[in-house]
Amino acid sequence: MSLNSMSKESEMVSESQRKKQKLQTREHLIDVALNQLAKDGLTTTRTSDIASAAKVSHGTVFAHFPTREILLDAVIDEFGKRITKRLHELVSSICGMKELLEAHVKGIREYEAFYTRLVSEGHLLHEKARNSLIMIQSAISFHLIQVAEREMETCEIRMMSVDLLFNTWIGLIHYYLINGDLFAPGQSVLKIHGSRLVEHYMNLIKLRDN
Repeated sequence: MSLNSMSKESEMVSESQRKKQKLQTREHLIDVALNQLAKDGLTTTRTSDIASAAKVSHGTVFAHFPTREILLDAVIDEFGKRITKRLHELVSSICGMKELLEAHVKGIREYEAFYTRLVSEGHLLHEKARNSLIMIQSAISFHLIQVAEREMETCEIRMMSVDLLFNTWIGLIHYYLINGDLFAPGQSVLKIHGSRLVEHYMNLIKLRDN
C-alpha cells in the first residue's frame, strides 16, 4: 500500500471517528437535557444549566443545537420516539381495554416527570413543540380506538363516541399528573394512583362484568 493510500485511509478513519464522537455527544446532550428539563421546567431551564449538567462547555451545546428552541425540539422529538416505541412494545394486538390502559400508564410512568412538564407547559411552547405532543397522543389514540371499536361490538364496553372515550381517559391522566403536588407530593403520581385510575375508568365504560 502506498503512503498516499495509507494517508487517505487514515483520514477516512479519523473522519469516521469524529462523526461517531459528534453523534455520541449529541445523544448525550439530549439525554441530559431531557432530565434537566423534566427537573427544572421546559420554559425556564437554561442552556447553560444543560451544559453544566452534561459537563461540557456552553459552546458545545450551541455547536450541536444553534438555538434553545432547536434543542427543545430535538428533546421532545426523542421523547416522542421513546414513549411511542415503548407503548407499541407494551401493547399486544389482541389486548383488551384494561390491558391497553395499564400499558399506557406504564409507558408514561417511565418518563413521568418530562411528560408532566410537556402536558402542563405545552401551551407555552412554540407550535412545533405543541404538535409533537399531539403526535405522541396519536399513538395511544390509535390503539385505544382499535380496542374500543372491537369491545363495543362485543358489548364489553358502552357504545360511545371514540373521541370522547379517548379524551376522557387522557383528561383523567393529565389532571392527576398536573396536580401531582396534591395527589402524590414528591412521589410518582402513576405509581400511587395508576391502577386506581384504570379501575375507575373501566367502571365508567364497561357494560357488564366479564
